[in-house]
Amino acid sequence: MGQSSSTEQQVSPELREVQSLAASTGALPSLEKAFSLLSDPQTKSIPIHSLQKCFDLAFESLESEQGPVFKEFPLLFSHLGSTIVDLFFVADKDGVNWIEFLRGYTKCCARTVASALFNNLFRVFSVTCPKAGLPVYVKFELHDDDCKISGSFSPRDILMLLWVCWIFSWDSRISRSNTLKKKGECRLPDVSHLVLSAIESSAEDGHELDYWDSVVTELDFQLPAAKIHLWALKTVPHLADCFQQFVHARLCCLTTHEDKSEPPCSSSHESSSSAISETTLLTRGTAWAISLTLRGPIYEEISKACFASEVDEINENLLYRSSVHGKGLNRFWSNIEGYNGPLLLLIAACEEENKRRRWIIGALTHQGFENKESFYGTSGNLYALSPVFHALLSSGREKNFVYSHLHPTGRVYEAHPKPVGVAFGGSTGNERIFMDEDFGRVTIRHHAVDKTYQHGALFPNQGFLPVEASVLEVETWGLGGRTAREIQSSYKKREELFTEQRRKVDLKTFANWEDSPEKMMMDMMSNPNTVRREDR
Repeated sequence: MGQSSSTEQQVSPELREVQSLAASTGALPSLEKAFSLLSDPQTKSIPIHSLQKCFDLAFESLESEQGPVFKEFPLLFSHLGSTIVDLFFVADKDGVNWIEFLRGYTKCCARTVASALFNNLFRVFSVTCPKAGLPVYVKFELHDDDCKISGSFSPRDILMLLWVCWIFSWDSRISRSNTLKKKGECRLPDVSHLVLSAIESSAEDGHELDYWDSVVTELDFQLPAAKIHLWALKTVPHLADCFQQFVHARLCCLTTHEDKSEPPCSSSHESSSSAISETTLLTRGTAWAISLTLRGPIYEEISKACFASEVDEINENLLYRSSVHGKGLNRFWSNIEGYNGPLLLLIAACEEENKRRRWIIGALTHQGFENKESFYGTSGNLYALSPVFHALLSSGREKNFVYSHLHPTGRVYEAHPKPVGVAFGGSTGNERIFMDEDFGRVTIRHHAVDKTYQHGALFPNQGFLPVEASVLEVETWGLGGRTAREIQSSYKKREELFTEQRRKVDLKTFANWEDSPEKMMMDMMSNPNTVRREDR
């Protein structure tokens, strides 16, 4: 006890404070290990170049699903380490000591308000870009505990910022998986729907775009940085977490391997998985955009479509696809019945007068579908996915999250039959989204009819009147993990067993004429006065 108290007295209040902050993140043991690996035993400090090397990324080539990547963009990652160290870590002549190492980590990764996290992300991006020859016209006014952003972003800046965040998440997931991969190619997802969302929310008056035909890399105008900040807080609130995850993974997942500072890069699995995901409505870019609005197990499940290392990881969650399993509510139900977990339903549709302008919407339910005559559910989200991304979360005023109703199995007269189909939000007969039983038509109504989900358009220029559109494709993805899949599998096996039992005929009983009711009836009709003994 005496030795322990004397040791505590030797710890300075400053060190105790930063250790307490680092411990609150749960990373203190990992940080101690990282510091011992990186620091010089003599100076007990980390040389600046060693710390910078931890955060540097390098790629042999960067490709994008949208097209060619700007030639300056790969250079940005070679300056990333120096920017992070300069902004968040204070060094003396020997390097970064233990206290400043912990303080720098907590500046990046400590729990704080989302606005402060976005300020960190924007500062890293705006300082790194000029070093790579990419000017960004954003300024920051730093105060004690506050940071005010001013200036402007171009659509090209927003595209690069989103790509950087995607690489942050991708790199951190590989670091956590403890797999060292050789340098190779990195294929960036198509995030144009996010860029167009930022433009729609932040553009000044006079910037009217054709969202279906616009190419974001060719747009040349400025968007107020303050409005982009507000858009990010509202639409993709967890985007800044990507930077936190990157810093945490780079410092806390260090190994003694000589290649520990080299960036893990994609293998052949990634290119094949991205090729497959492009054929589905849930592309890597779409899945990543949705994941930026989620946390917890659902986030981990949908991230498999963003950063899948195996092809099967993508397809194992796809429960239903109309082009494969057939259109209609019955086909849909036979594939999703028994799945008691979160589900993501995607609908691709177009209006009759303009079939070239396809749009995609989505609905996330936190429970499985049920055959009911009324709305049900405890929580859920609606999404506008293409061509512009918007997340419409629960408003908290009503709980009409989802409606799914099939035709009754028996022919029963109904004085007031309920609509047959799938719906989200609104009320019975006045649903915000309603898809008929044939999955041929979908009706979208204005948000004024709905108190369950937040206000907002589900596709560009939606208007106030109901819109009927032709359904092109429907997909349903299960996000309940392995447990939900196993429960559904056992449910289907049980149903198949019951069906098989009902189909079976006991041939022995069927062939025994003496015990059959038909023989008894024939005997009674041939001689009804015969006295028969009843077997007891």
